[in-house]
Amino acid sequence: MKEQQPVQDTINQEEELNHGVDVNQGQSHEAEEQMAPEAEAASTNAADDKANDELDKFRAELEEHQQRLLRVQADYDNFRRRTVKEKEDLAKYASAKLISELLPVIDNFERALGTVSDNEEVVAYSKGVEMIIRQFENVLQAEGLKKMEAVGEAFNPDFHQAIMQVESDEYEEGIVVEEVQSGYLLKDKVLRPAMVKVSG
Repeated sequence: MKEQQPVQDTINQEEELNHGVDVNQGQSHEAEEQMAPEAEAASTNAADDKANDELDKFRAELEEHQQRLLRVQADYDNFRRRTVKEKEDLAKYASAKLISELLPVIDNFERALGTVSDNEEVVAYSKGVEMIIRQFENVLQAEGLKKMEAVGEAFNPDFHQAIMQVESDEYEEGIVVEEVQSGYLLKDKVLRPAMVKVSG
């Protein structure tokens, strides 16, 4: 019986140890279970923060691309409008160079007519030349050429080129008193300004 006592004590000690281990393991499991949600929450928050950062980055990139696209579209629209206008102007003023080169011819015809004497033969000849000039001017008018009327108008540097300032009792200051060389418009554009004398 005495031999059984130490065996019984040993069994009791082992049970107590096992019970202590079970208690410790239970407490350890409880601590782990309590820490698990906190760790999961921290991990989830970190993942959410990273996802939000990436989302913000993608939104910023998207905004930048949209702005760039709008700028490119605006540039293209401006280019298209400018190209259309240039084509229209080219078609509208295609004859400008030729007409500009013909203006001195008209000037010379008008000067020649201005020197006609009273001789009957010369007068008959000058009437024929005048008819040719009018026909020539009609052709140019059909292309959009228009002669400016300068005398009596206020001096305008967009339409007139002043070559001299003169005293005048007939006109106020700044009024064109004489046209030395005719000015011309081609459609709505000044092809050649009129050379004028202005009252001073």
